[in-house]
Amino acid sequence: MNNDQLYLEAKKLFPGGVNSPVRAFKAVGGVPKFFKKAEGAWFVDEEDHKYLDMCMSWGPLILGHAHPDVIKAVTGALSEGLTFGAPSRRENALARKIKSMVPFIEKMRFVSSGTEAVMSAIRVSRGFTGRSKILKFEGCYHGHSDALLVKAGSGLATFGEPSSAGIPNEVTSLTSVLPLDNIEALESFFALHGSELAAAIIEPIPANNGLLLQDLRFLKRLRELCTKYQSVLIFDEVISGFRVSPSGASGLYKIYPDIVTYGKIIGGGMPVGLYGGRSDIMSCVSPDGPVYQAGTLSGNPIAMTAGLATLELLDESLYSTLLKRGAQWSKVFELIPGCRCPHVGSILWPLFQPRVTRSSEIQESSITSFNKLHQGLISHGVYLPPSGYEVTFLSLAHKEPELSFFQDQIKKIISPQGN
Repeated sequence: MNNDQLYLEAKKLFPGGVNSPVRAFKAVGGVPKFFKKAEGAWFVDEEDHKYLDMCMSWGPLILGHAHPDVIKAVTGALSEGLTFGAPSRRENALARKIKSMVPFIEKMRFVSSGTEAVMSAIRVSRGFTGRSKILKFEGCYHGHSDALLVKAGSGLATFGEPSSAGIPNEVTSLTSVLPLDNIEALESFFALHGSELAAAIIEPIPANNGLLLQDLRFLKRLRELCTKYQSVLIFDEVISGFRVSPSGASGLYKIYPDIVTYGKIIGGGMPVGLYGGRSDIMSCVSPDGPVYQAGTLSGNPIAMTAGLATLELLDESLYSTLLKRGAQWSKVFELIPGCRCPHVGSILWPLFQPRVTRSSEIQESSITSFNKLHQGLISHGVYLPPSGYEVTFLSLAHKEPELSFFQDQIKKIISPQGN
C-alpha cells in the first residue's frame, strides 16, 4: 500500500489515523508519511522516498537512526530475553552511568515514558511534603497526565483550568499556572501560596511550545524560592536531559532541582522514563516508603541496553560538535526571508518573528509561515516536525553532506524559480 492507502486504513484503526496527535499533519496540511526504515540522518517511506530527518523521533536519537553500536548492543540483549518483570543487571548498569553523568541524582526509579516519570515525580513530591498544590508554567508541557494538562485562567497567578476534555475541574484546581520569565509574578505567588506548595515543575529549557529560552535569573529565583518555602523543585528534562550537555540543562546552567525527570535519550530510541534526585525524597517511594508507583515493563532490559549504549558515546567532544552544528544549521534556516532560528545546542526552532520567551507571544503569522516552510521542504526531501510549535533536532549523523543537502533545498524553495 502507498502512503495514502495506509493513511486511509489507519483512520479506520486509530483516532485521526495516528497514535500521537501531532503526527497527523493536521497543523501543516497533507497526508502523513508512513516510514519503513531509517539510518543515520535519513529515513525512507513506504513509497521508497528518502527524507532528511530533522525530527529524530522527537529527540531521542542524538546519535542518529540505527547507530551500529546501539543496534549491536540491543541485538545481543535480545538473545537473553525481552522482559523479565524482575530486577536485572542492565538496570543497575544504566543507573550507574546516569549517576556518573548527573551527580545530584542520589536515587532514581525507571518507568516507561516521560509522562509517567512526571506523574510519579508529582506524586512523590506531594507524599514527601504532605502538601497538595502544584505550580507549573504556561507554555511548558509535561505529558498528558490530568493534573498537568492545565492552562492559565484569568489573572496573573491563577488556579488552572483543564486544557483537555475529560479532565475534571476538581483535578486541576490544585494546579496553579504562572507566566514564564516573570520574576515579579513568581515572587508574588510564593508569598501567597509558598507554604502550601508541594512542588513547582518547569522545563528549564521549554521546548514543547516553541523554544522559549529563559533568563537564568528567573530559574535561579525559582530555585531560591522553592528552597525558602521547602517546596520540591522538579526539572522536566525529558527533552533537554543529555541533549544539551552530559548532565542536561541542570549541568549546563548549574541550577539543580530536587527531582529531575528524563526520557527520550536515556532509552536510545526505546520507551523509557526516569525520575530521581534527593535520597530523602526518593525514599518515600514504595517499597521503601508510602508513595505507591509501579510498572510492568519498568527497567525493561532491552530499553536499558539501548540507553546505556547511547549514553556511553556521549562525551564532551560530541556536545562540542553538536553545538557547532546547531549554529551552522540555524544560519541556514535564517537564509529564509523573515526567519530567525533560536537554538541551544542541537535543538533548533525556525521562527518567523522576533525572539519570544512566553508561548503567549507566538504570533499566528509565524505559524502560518512555518506551515508553508514545512510543505515546501517535505516536497524537497526534508522532514521537519509537522507543527510550528515544535522544535527540530539534530544528531551526530547530521554531518557536512546533510548540511549541504539541507542548504540546497532551502535555496530551492526560496528562489523565485523554486517549486
